[in-house]
Amino acid sequence: MNLEKVIFGFFIVFAATLNFGFVIGEIDNPAHHNSLELFLAIVVNLIATVLKFGDRTQVGAVHLATSLVADLQLLAAAGVWAYAAYVSPNGVDALAITTIVSLSAGALLANIVSVVMLIIETMMLRR
Repeated sequence: MNLEKVIFGFFIVFAATLNFGFVIGEIDNPAHHNSLELFLAIVVNLIATVLKFGDRTQVGAVHLATSLVADLQLLAAAGVWAYAAYVSPNGVDALAITTIVSLSAGALLANIVSVVMLIIETMMLRR
């Protein structure tokens, strides 16, 4: 068992599960979506992105691309949340939270692609 691959897989799956936990719930209900969970999803996704920089294979490039997409989507969601909470006169209303959750769902899709690629890559390894 390779510790580096365990850590790599852990952060990829952890990023996807945190992202899923944030997205799950009624899309327009702010009570179902915690800002701390979005923050943790961003941090773990950024860590996963850093871990993906070392792989020079084609699969590694696609892993990095999916991670960058997830980072961009989550950072955009955080930006919308910050705008809604601190600038917008309406606050974090149903429209704002719907936009935030939609952006996070896009990141979730990128994370799912990354997890599926990790599983396929693992199954194709020959001993």
